[in-house]
Amino acid sequence: MTQRLSLTALVVRDYDEAIGFYVGKLGFTLTADQDQGAGKRWVVVTPPGGDAGLLLAKATGAGQAARVGDQAGGRVFLFLETDDFARDHAAMTAAGVRFAEAPRHEPYGTVAVFEDLHGNRWDLIEPKR
Repeated sequence: MTQRLSLTALVVRDYDEAIGFYVGKLGFTLTADQDQGAGKRWVVVTPPGGDAGLLLAKATGAGQAARVGDQAGGRVFLFLETDDFARDHAAMTAAGVRFAEAPRHEPYGTVAVFEDLHGNRWDLIEPKR
């Protein structure tokens, strides 16, 4: 049996604002943007070289809107693995991505926490090989 995690839903305020961040600042590819009617879209962004993506889901209702930017209760929520930490950290910093800390070297690799456009916390990580 083979299984894989293909998409993670991420609740956002606005589709186009989120596309601007993930494509424009992180360099992700917009792999799907399909109108579903009634103001809904199927929007998927994928990091370069990756096969798993984020389904950008526009918040509907007060309950979902309250979760935008805090889907993990302030913990690091998502992990963006890279093969060149210095390259990607420099590019993301130049694009205006806010890092919550300086890069650090851990036994498992080089890592720094950054925040997406809504404040969800991510790790940019280059694992030790």
